[in-house]
Formats: sequence, C-alpha cells, structure tokens
Amino acid sequence: MNKTIHIRRGYDIRLIGEAEKVVEQAPFSDLFAVKPPDFPAITPKLLVQPGDEVLAGQALFYDKDRPNLRFPSPVSGEVTEIVRGEKRRILEVRILPDREVRYATFPKADPAGLDRAAILELLLDSGCWQYLRQRPFSIIADPVDVPKAIFVSGFDSAPLAPDWGFALAEERENLQVGLRALRVLAQDNLHVGIRDRGEGLTEADLGDAVPPTHIHRFRGPHPAGNVGIQIHHIDPIQPGEKVWTINIQDVVIIGRLFREGRFRADRVLAFTGACVSRPRYLRVWTGQHMSDIVNGQLNSDHCRIIQGNVLTGKTSSQNDFVSFYTNQITVIPEGDKPEFLGWLLPGFHKLSLSRTYFSWLWPKRKYNLDTNTHGEQRAFVMTGEYERVLPMNILPTYLLKAILARDIERMEQLGIYELAEEDVALCEFVCTSKIPVQRILAEGLEYIRKEG
Repeated sequence: MNKTIHIRRGYDIRLIGEAEKVVEQAPFSDLFAVKPPDFPAITPKLLVQPGDEVLAGQALFYDKDRPNLRFPSPVSGEVTEIVRGEKRRILEVRILPDREVRYATFPKADPAGLDRAAILELLLDSGCWQYLRQRPFSIIADPVDVPKAIFVSGFDSAPLAPDWGFALAEERENLQVGLRALRVLAQDNLHVGIRDRGEGLTEADLGDAVPPTHIHRFRGPHPAGNVGIQIHHIDPIQPGEKVWTINIQDVVIIGRLFREGRFRADRVLAFTGACVSRPRYLRVWTGQHMSDIVNGQLNSDHCRIIQGNVLTGKTSSQNDFVSFYTNQITVIPEGDKPEFLGWLLPGFHKLSLSRTYFSWLWPKRKYNLDTNTHGEQRAFVMTGEYERVLPMNILPTYLLKAILARDIERMEQLGIYELAEEDVALCEFVCTSKIPVQRILAEGLEYIRKEG
C-alpha cells in the first residue's frame, strides 16, 4: 500500500438532499433512447432503421472515423424513431422495449486467462469499450493505443455524490472481475484511488484484483475524488503520453460481461437534491425515460433537473433519457428570481468561501443552493481563487487566457493535457468574474485535438 496522499486545496460543498442508504428499483420505462451526443468526438453512422428488432448489447450505430467503435442498445425491443436535429444530426435512437429483456450473447471468460488482444476484442464487440476514456481530451479511448496506465477512482467527492462502497456492495465479484480485465488491458499498470477515511470502496472490495502497490489512499476535500487529480499526484501525464480512465460503476458492467456473457446496462444512481422528496439510491437502466424517475418524486415544480452533480452535470428534463455515463441525478431549486439587496444582507444561509457572509461561522452547515449565479460574466480578476481550489501544479488563470488566445504552445506549457472539465469545476464555482471555465477548457482541448 502506498502512503496516504493529502489533498490540501479544494472545497467540500455541503448541500441538503443527500441520498438515504437504501436502494429501490425505478419503474421500467415504456420508451428508451440512446443519445449519440453523449459520446464526444464521434460521428454516428446508423446500423438500424425504424421497425428493426434489436437485442440488448446489439449495436445501434458506429463511429464513422473508427468503425470498430459500436454503440449498443441497453434493452431489447423495436427501434421506433430516429430523432434528428440540425443538418440531420442524429440526436436519439428510440426503442420500444420488450417487457422481458433479451440479450445478445458473448463468450464468458476469466480475464486472467486471456491475453490483451482477446479482452480488447470482447470489449469492442459488446460495446463496453465506450466506458474507457482517454486523457488528454477526455474522449473515448482509441483501441489502437497502448496507454501508460489505466486509472480508476474508488470514491466520488463531488456534492451529494454516490457512496460507491454502499451502491456497489452487491457487485463485489463483478467489480473484481472487471478490474482484472482492466489490469490485463493496462499491462499491470492499473491504479485505483480510495479514500483514506469515510465513504467509498475499500481494499477489501478490491480483493486481489489490484496489486497493493497500485492502491492509493487520498485524504482531503473535493476534488480529491476526481481521477484527474489522482493522476496528477500519482503519475502525471507528460507530453506525448496517454492514460485511460473509467468510472468505477462502469468497471462493474465490464465485469458482468465476462461473468454473464451479456451487456447488462442497469446501474445504481444517487437521486439527490433539495427538491427531491425522498433522496435515495435507485436502480435504473441506461437510456430509460427520465419521467419514470422524477414524476411524483419532487417537492417543487420550480426546479432544475441535472444529470450528474451540481458542478459538472448537464441540465435535463422529464422528457429526457438517462445518459450513457450518468451515475447521479440532482434536483435543486431554479434560481431565476431577483434578490432584494443581494450581498448587502448578512447572508447567514449563503455559502461563501471567503468571509463575505457570516455563514463562515458554521463551517459544517448544509445549504439549500439554487442555480442563481449572482452576477454576470465580466473581466478576469486576479484574486488567487482558482489556485485555492485546484490541487494541481498548474496556473489556471494563465491557461485560460492562453486558450482564449488560441496559443497552443502556451497551453501545452501550462499543462492543459492534464485537465478535463470536471477538474476545474470548482474554479468556475468560486469565480468572482463568473467566467465559464469548464466551457473554455473544453474549447481549448477540442482546438488542440483538431489543430495540434
């Protein structure tokens, strides 16, 4: 076991609406959809048409530039509609599901007895490959590459995030089999970060799937649970290197593939937030209709539904579908009402990292925050706020300015390859200037990917 890594910069946002430690089954939807926009940097080409029958695990479309990347259906049933947007861009492939899910079959195997090529082939054939993401650029990994290492975070430190130790308690065998497959894929360079104390997976959950020298303990506030922060403190990405990452729950789905011989896409997500009448864990299916999750479960009509956490999630609605990578649904009050006197009030119930409000006297208080940004975008102000919450040896303000100037060489020098949007989400939260930090970083990474 490696020594404990202390993350001293960052901030834990304490919100009302934490999920109760109970798992319930969400209603099975009458309509499912797989959304190509969930997958960055792909151009989808259809393999099915309305009226076609599909099995769970059968490919619906593939990537035009990498045809071996095939994207599976989470359920069996009939393809009912291809929803298109501007320039006939494919937005959704909708499926009318069977009551009993029928699965495409794949070989069962112990990954410890397979070579890297066999594991790679099975992941591609089943559609599970899409769970592997590449750094830099945070896009689907290229199967042609051999990464320096694969990194997995065994805990999530984001606001109201799921406790993976609880959520995956019944999936220990699948988790360990999935980790063994990744270990072969990474040529033994598989690293897992766990929390030194508190929620998340433990060494016992990992078993013998990961060498003790590759299990890393972390202590400290958010973003300690971000895999990008863990990579920076374990083995930073150097120019020309690539590493792969994967969410811990997606490792479980890979484990099911090897143990059961099928792509089974049900997952446990945390249903959280102040607007949820009873926050708890729900077992849902990827692609199911959001209305079957949120209808009758909210205590307010004036709220925002977010797929993900409040820092990095995407705005959703009851007419949406559960996205491919979603592990949390958060519902918080909409913040579109003007506030009388604003910052002139004492602010006993307002969150502030500085001592602007008297709320700093109660450091462990939980807050009912809404979506109001309390201001609009203005010029950069050099306050050192970003550096207080980004535990990386990076100068975020200068990096953002280099991105806006489209200076690729400067971006590389300032460490853009180590970052993904989630790593700078706290910078955006604390920003006095209301700069859209995550969007700017995403644009910079996309610019380098295309032009660099």
